[in-house]
Amino acid sequence: MLLLQLLLLLVVILIGSQMKGIGLGVMGMLGLLVFVGVFHLRPAEPPLDVMLIILAIVTTGATMQAAGGLQYLVSLAERIIRSNPARVTFIAPITSFVLCLFAGTSHIVYSLLPIVSEVAAKKRIRPERPLSITVIASHVALTGSPMSAATAALAVILAYPGAALDIMKIGIPSCFIGVLAGAFSVRKMGKELDQDPVFLEKMKDPAFASAIDQETGSVSQPVKPGAKTAVLIFCVAILLVVLCGSFPSLVPRVPAGKAGLQVSADGRLTMGCIIEIITLSAAAIIMLVTRTKATDVVQTSMFTAMASAVVSVFGVVWMSATFIAANEAVIRQALGGMAQAHPWLFTFAVFLMAALIFSQAATTKTMMPLGVALGIAGAHLIAMFPAVNADFVLPGYPTLLAAISFDKTGTTHIGKMVLNHSFMRAGLVTIAVAVAMGFLLGHYLL
Repeated sequence: MLLLQLLLLLVVILIGSQMKGIGLGVMGMLGLLVFVGVFHLRPAEPPLDVMLIILAIVTTGATMQAAGGLQYLVSLAERIIRSNPARVTFIAPITSFVLCLFAGTSHIVYSLLPIVSEVAAKKRIRPERPLSITVIASHVALTGSPMSAATAALAVILAYPGAALDIMKIGIPSCFIGVLAGAFSVRKMGKELDQDPVFLEKMKDPAFASAIDQETGSVSQPVKPGAKTAVLIFCVAILLVVLCGSFPSLVPRVPAGKAGLQVSADGRLTMGCIIEIITLSAAAIIMLVTRTKATDVVQTSMFTAMASAVVSVFGVVWMSATFIAANEAVIRQALGGMAQAHPWLFTFAVFLMAALIFSQAATTKTMMPLGVALGIAGAHLIAMFPAVNADFVLPGYPTLLAAISFDKTGTTHIGKMVLNHSFMRAGLVTIAVAVAMGFLLGHYLL
């Protein structure tokens, strides 16, 4: 029966991941319907904590975007990338990592990809190289970002004072080192652009050659008047989240009572509650100070993407949590000894699930509670946290597809065997190094 339920879980996730958008969420609900109606499993608690965190963080980011703050940050990043085109394979992913670490979302990288592709092509650097690692860097930046729903979810799951700080002080440096290793691994990937037969054939077209070599300059538009103010308020919100996560004594205590999503039994506010209050308050202050209209916020690309993220997390995590809760005893008996003796092996389970779910937050909420149930130490779970970024394995994630479409030279591609695509080397090296560094740093710092 367990194997049949597991097969259903995997089939539903595979079909949902191919549907894109909210497909993963609605297919998850269909799977839950079968679990409850056919297998008579007791539904687990829905992932309301992660859903509320996503809603709060993305709304704040969307408010900053509507105020022009995101555009201002992109203009700074563009200036950095264009400043040293010969080293674009290293500068672009580092810029992407820092920008997405700050913003708490990888989707900001869409604005950088055409710049990276253009700069690389003009210097006759194979665009596949910087584009692949730039996309991967935008993903792994979230596993440690104080404004990331995945980071907040892991802090809630670990549920000990200072968990958020531990995640950041291990996740940020380990993922950054992983990005550097990934950039180094792709620096000679593929043929040089001026030796690539596909590119040379395209260059025979005068229109294509002109488009590659023409000086386009900056593509940035004038920055809105309140953009810098919005970024400053967003910075203050990040600082407050970090301080509250690092020093729980700074957080006000409320009367003790029944434990819930937002307050523990002893009156201590949960990390999710802290993030939600601070970020949405920051959104309100940005709107008031910069005179940003609420209608403009809901029309931003970040806000519209939030609906898909929330529905996906709702369906697939609820279904997965129901399966795990119903079979926890069997899973613990089968994997408990191995997980405690060799905890690093659990990384492969996290990686596999992440490759199927296409969401860092959903993977975190699905797999990390299982890791806790198996008795894996918090320090080890933090070390393997970068494995939730395996959404590059199946080349269907929007950032990957965007990078392919922005590469006019055609070097960034999906291979004939699907898995032999441009992002596989950069992704595997980055995550392997990040996880290894996580275990190493955790040994000395936690």
